[in-house]
Amino acid sequence: MEFALIAVPLFVAAVAASIPSNRTRPWLLPLAAVAHLSLTALLLMHPEMTAGSPWLKLDPLGRIILPMISVLFLLCSFYAVGVLHYRDTQLNRVFCVCLTGFLSVMSLVVLSQHLGLMWVAIETTTLVTAPLVYFNRTPQSIEATWKYLLIGSVGIALALLGTFFLAYSSLHQGIEPTLAIDDLLLNAPRLSKSWLHAAFVLLLVGYGTKMGLAPMHTWKPDAYGEAPGVVGAIFSGGVTSCAFLALLRVYHICEAAGEGAYISRLLLLMGFLSMTVAGLFMVGQRDFKRMLAYSSVEHMGILAIGLGIGGPALFGTLLHVVTNGLTKGVLFLSAGNIHRAYASKSIDQVHGAMRRLPFSGALFLAGFLAITGSPPFGPFISEFSILNGAFDAGRFATGGFFLLLLLVVFIGMGSTVLQVVQGRASTAVNFTPYREDILTTMPVVLLMACVLVLGLYIPSPLIAALNDAVHFLKGRP
Repeated sequence: MEFALIAVPLFVAAVAASIPSNRTRPWLLPLAAVAHLSLTALLLMHPEMTAGSPWLKLDPLGRIILPMISVLFLLCSFYAVGVLHYRDTQLNRVFCVCLTGFLSVMSLVVLSQHLGLMWVAIETTTLVTAPLVYFNRTPQSIEATWKYLLIGSVGIALALLGTFFLAYSSLHQGIEPTLAIDDLLLNAPRLSKSWLHAAFVLLLVGYGTKMGLAPMHTWKPDAYGEAPGVVGAIFSGGVTSCAFLALLRVYHICEAAGEGAYISRLLLLMGFLSMTVAGLFMVGQRDFKRMLAYSSVEHMGILAIGLGIGGPALFGTLLHVVTNGLTKGVLFLSAGNIHRAYASKSIDQVHGAMRRLPFSGALFLAGFLAITGSPPFGPFISEFSILNGAFDAGRFATGGFFLLLLLVVFIGMGSTVLQVVQGRASTAVNFTPYREDILTTMPVVLLMACVLVLGLYIPSPLIAALNDAVHFLKGRP
């Protein structure tokens, strides 16, 4: 079953490459997404259908992230059909092939139980997604693509070095070197502490670059700002979640080695730095898509802080992976509609979005309230759980600073969002012919419904999966 999750999107990508019709090809995206979600549901309900490969397995962490990615991709795929039909004069073969290939590679990241294989999969996400950033074919998009490739490559190179250090921490102690995660967890207490510390620093910087943690976040504002909204949604909910999963695997090994106190300090430092940088750049931000990029930096910081707090905050941290991913889908897809209608991302030109695009404008506002932790949406529950975890752990200063930074982000982001959705559009604005339709609106509505439901009621299977994942992170195989 694990192989099917990787192979089916690849097969659909090959079919997409061979179909000549520019108008038919986009429908392969929902086809791949439906097949992927069906296979994911089948594997979750029947774990005995596993292939039994030691390198590919859906473990408790994967059971949180894979369904979220699959649902997000499904809704984004229908949205992509609407966008590509609106832009039917532009060839979409590369876009469709890369997007379906991207789903395959993200599945490989989630299923990998070998650090070397996981590194290859994460590097492949960079290569597969670069053409998606360049889809608009503008000078700004090619600059963003090169910056994404360059900074991403440096980060992934550091992650490779950290992976080698981790293997050497076994060899240094006379243990047979391995990159298999189960073997590393079993041998964790015997690993060389100095090499393990060095490995964690390099892996935190390397995979932190992919997540967009400050100060390695500099590719994000350009890439998210220039990529189509649907790509930004999958980047922000999918790529960053995959990179965070890689960090979770390293965190698990370090915890099993008894080095939780050492990594906690580093994670809190990176988390607070990311939230601070994001908050500062969101205040007075005039480009609403770049604002979303800084919001992503902020939420990667929240995940790092939750992981740094550890035990009591792990449930909220893992829940935040889900709520953040889905809410980012709402924001990027609705922002994509607004950008398409106004042909501008600047709040100097974009006003009155709720009049011009009633659904997208309202969803953009609701997405802002959700992502800033306002009740009754899902991120409120996950952020509150992290905060509660900080106070339960006796980290009152951590909790207080966390609250202060959330307030700064709310004020900074709110001033930009309100200028976008309220008021009347200037008569000098040249509107495009774009009109909301079911394909570019309904996926956003459904994502928003998921975010709202997670704030009102967390389904018992999700609670069970989150508790399993927390228990898994605290133990060894």
